[in-house]
Amino acid sequence: MNNLKTGKTTLKKVGTWPETEHVFDQRSIDAIRTAYNAHRPLLIRGEPGVGKSQLARAAAQQTGRLFVSVVVNSRSESSDLHYSFDAIARLADAQAAAALVKDKEEAEKWLSPMNYISPGPLWWVFNYAFANKTWTDSRYKRSRPVEPDNWQQSKGAVILIDEIDKAETDLPNDLLETFGNGAFSVPWLDEVVSMQEQNPPLIVITTNDERELPAAFVRRCVVLHLDLPRDDSELKHWLIERGKAHHGNEFNSKIDSASGEVSLYELSAELLIQNRQKASDQGVPLVGQAEYLDLLRALKAIDKDQRGKALEQISPYVLKKYPEMR
Repeated sequence: MNNLKTGKTTLKKVGTWPETEHVFDQRSIDAIRTAYNAHRPLLIRGEPGVGKSQLARAAAQQTGRLFVSVVVNSRSESSDLHYSFDAIARLADAQAAAALVKDKEEAEKWLSPMNYISPGPLWWVFNYAFANKTWTDSRYKRSRPVEPDNWQQSKGAVILIDEIDKAETDLPNDLLETFGNGAFSVPWLDEVVSMQEQNPPLIVITTNDERELPAAFVRRCVVLHLDLPRDDSELKHWLIERGKAHHGNEFNSKIDSASGEVSLYELSAELLIQNRQKASDQGVPLVGQAEYLDLLRALKAIDKDQRGKALEQISPYVLKKYPEMR
């Protein structure tokens, strides 16, 4: 993790993740290195849209590691992160084999549980070679990670476990043993899946704090609070910096406004800050970086000489998402 650098980096398209820009700051880099060197997961807390998930992807690309991600939901179980098993397909094959296959040994070989198992995200980042062999030999194949160019298992991986607060408390509690021991067991296997010793994976977990995480789980994590600046002037500068990282000089031209001549970067940031304050007063979720970038993206499709007027027209659709904001 020593080759992480501050500043803008262009993130390549990976799987369903589109190409985008990321701006590394020193706090994020320090937190990543601390978690990695302490052999602990990095738990990133912060409001939605602040860039928690993207941080894991950016760390993977800058360090040349494999990137694996999984989004947690209310039905997720810890075993889903380890492996999946197609019991329905095995049952169907068993019914067919009973009628068609007369040789008992042949039927048992065909119905071997290893033919119906597929590695989960943690299996891929703990031991890629083992996961790949299991995946290749199995008839049940979930999607496999997209390998970066010239990547080898020895280069390591980054796994993103996204929105863990959506899960029931059993899931984070069940992961304590996996993270603490660096290994987990899989039914039907004679050996455990152990974390590789050279360049072990960086485990990044995000939470929007919609549900309180178990104290025992939080104690075993290094925690990064990825918050927007609280001071309005600092927040304005921070947003403009992110906007320029994505759009360069696209919105630098000055337009007339109530506060004088300002750029669309500035005026969009001012509108967002005003609506954040209104949202706070009304007790509804705050708009943030994601909405700021959405607003700029929408403006980019409009003729340059019409953008100042268009900002006033379209900003409510992006910044006023709740009835209390109208």
